[in-house]
Amino acid sequence: MQTDRLQPSLILLRGLPGSGKSTLAHVLSENGKYPVLSIDSYFTHPLTGEYNFEFGKNHLAYTQCEVRTREKMEQGCSKILVDNTFTMEWEMEPYFKLGAQYNYRIFVITVENRHGKNNIHSISKEQLEKMAAKYKVKLI
Repeated sequence: MQTDRLQPSLILLRGLPGSGKSTLAHVLSENGKYPVLSIDSYFTHPLTGEYNFEFGKNHLAYTQCEVRTREKMEQGCSKILVDNTFTMEWEMEPYFKLGAQYNYRIFVITVENRHGKNNIHSISKEQLEKMAAKYKVKLI
């Protein structure tokens, strides 16, 4: 029987663009010791690091991130981090199901933009406000 401390962990980092999710994920990954998966990875060129978002391919990015998360669970990774906006509950549901299927503890961490920096994806203040209006936090 696995104790809670030995049970592998899936950490979902959520927040608005520019909040620092990716930066925190890197810190929590212990400089790459643990995998960091992101929807943004789909739109980021692997060699140049250039980010080119295409809304019409967003569903492919979501699918790729879920598939990669499953692969890491099947490989037995003890800690997996996923950073995405996750502004709506349904966006996290596939990860909750994977966690249950592979017996991972799930932590959801909301990252706030307390540093006051802008997002690197050129998302307007108006769009951020729309995203924030849909954002729900489950405290109990």
